[in-house]
Amino acid sequence: MLRDQELTEIYDGHFYTPEDAVPLGCHDCAGCSDCCRETGDSIILDPWDMYMLTKGTGKTFTDMIEREIEIRLVDGLILPNLMQHHGEELSDAPDPEDCCPFLSPEGRCSIHAFRPGLCRLFPLGRYYEGDDFRYILQAHECSRQNRYPVRVRDWLEIDNLEEYEDFVRTWHHFLRQAGPVTEKLTERSSDSVRRFILQVFFVEPYRTAVPFAWQFAQRRAVCREKLGKILPA
Repeated sequence: MLRDQELTEIYDGHFYTPEDAVPLGCHDCAGCSDCCRETGDSIILDPWDMYMLTKGTGKTFTDMIEREIEIRLVDGLILPNLMQHHGEELSDAPDPEDCCPFLSPEGRCSIHAFRPGLCRLFPLGRYYEGDDFRYILQAHECSRQNRYPVRVRDWLEIDNLEEYEDFVRTWHHFLRQAGPVTEKLTERSSDSVRRFILQVFFVEPYRTAVPFAWQFAQRRAVCREKLGKILPA
């Protein structure tokens, strides 16, 4: 989701690479789950997230829809996001709060090894310039103080980070191209295109024994074949 904010309002004044050390560490967030609460519909999922959630939970999009994820219109496309569940059952929540459906009663992430990309980033963010991006540290987002330096690559905990970053750029390019196009179509046509894209990249189950990059490339090819006349290259 594109944020309509001035960069100076949201970052600490620096751009970072995967090799840079950034004040992110907070002793494994011990005793804190603030970033897993009251997030609304802001944790928007991409195809890699869907693949990882399926790998970690054994559930497909269809299994999770209206239970752990929901869909809405984002920048011209229908995309899924993590739902918020009522937090009354959480032992560490004296006052009921909305929280991530994967937050355990102990206030810990139950899918930590398979968590979405936006969750891995926090409190980092991505600043896009065209189809490329750099990492930024979002100011005033994390409630923890006195954080210690951690290398960005280590913070993200993503195997083959370069391949993942290539996917992020490709997906961002696709969203930038497809979103505006759908908004110029008739209501019926735009709904059909949006639902087709949702079906191809999210609803169709991922095979977790097959590398994600190969599956994503295949799905992009299906999209190009079907929508090549209306979507830019």
